Amino acid sequence: MDHLLNKKVKNIEISGIRKFFNMVQGEQDVISLTIGQPDFHTPEYVKNAAQEAIFENKTTYTENAGILELRRAISAFYENNYEVSYNPESEIIVTTGASQAIDIVFRTILSPDDEVILPGPIYPGYEPLIKLAGAKVVHADTTNSGFKLTKETLMENLTENTKCVVLPYPSNPTGASFSKNELEDLVTILRDKEIFILADEIYSELIFDLKHTSIASLNGMKDKTIVINGLSKSHSMTGFRIGYVLAPKWITEHMIKVHQYNVSCASSISQYAALKALTGQSDETKKMRNEYKIRRDYVFERLINMGLEVNKPEGAFYFFPKFPIEEMTSFDLGLDLVRKEKVALVPGSSFSKLGEKYMRLSYAYDISTIKEGLNRIEGYLQKDYLK
Repeated sequence: MDHLLNKKVKNIEISGIRKFFNMVQGEQDVISLTIGQPDFHTPEYVKNAAQEAIFENKTTYTENAGILELRRAISAFYENNYEVSYNPESEIIVTTGASQAIDIVFRTILSPDDEVILPGPIYPGYEPLIKLAGAKVVHADTTNSGFKLTKETLMENLTENTKCVVLPYPSNPTGASFSKNELEDLVTILRDKEIFILADEIYSELIFDLKHTSIASLNGMKDKTIVINGLSKSHSMTGFRIGYVLAPKWITEHMIKVHQYNVSCASSISQYAALKALTGQSDETKKMRNEYKIRRDYVFERLINMGLEVNKPEGAFYFFPKFPIEEMTSFDLGLDLVRKEKVALVPGSSFSKLGEKYMRLSYAYDISTIKEGLNRIEGYLQKDYLK
């Protein structure tokens, strides 16, 4: 009965990240620099709030959009940090992670034959959701512009069918982000067009050398921008599965319908933990960010000294170095690194075909693990396996 299954689902492939992880999982003594998950524990005050919610029997369904206290906290967070205001009663939806937020956005705004511009290399979680919605993906090449979408590249890829432009920044897998001036440059093209902007800002609190600017805060952009964010990365709360989407009421009043029939509401316990995360007096997130910056600077110096072509990330916790490979794919290189030096990176091809010849290195690991992993990469390069 296989032929009865949804063809769109059958045509979607398992994430290249997961496919590679499964292939090397049985290898022994491997140093893995693959996972995009904070290595810090969830702050104690957040865990305590989750326990209190359980013991206080806050274990029922919440409003579909999430508890109002949390939506108010999210609203205050964006107004205080990114200078853009959202009505907590009508313009914010709390979701089961940022991934579910992306899903309900695409299912709300996309129709068959619409086109969505993805600046690549890019996180592989967008493309399958776009295709499930019946729309088409257009990959915009950013490999020659510091992994940032430029006004020129945007214009080259715009068509009469363009419905949405996705801007994930800081970026997974490259760590690239946008300055306010760079966003303003894109806005000169986007402001007067009937095109949605999906701004995935999940790493907005993990930015090191410049202030994060939400494109929704720029003149004329809020009414067409849908912002995705959450607490998984900033507060090391991946397992709590709390994300959120911010958008004008005329969009959220339709997204809430998709969300309602999809999950009803996010976990009540996780919502109360998230409320504490956003309102509690703690410098835990700042400590995490400072530690990531120390690691970033160390990894950058090591990779440069190895002779690899690499951009210095402005945020998140990834590097995306280019390897001098001609006769093998990035996937083959990933397997070769595991088998010969016992170190695992994510093949760049996992992030679209534009990631070929690159590898993603996550520094969301303790410094001793990072050092040993880099030693093994350096050993691989010194042994001339690529020649």
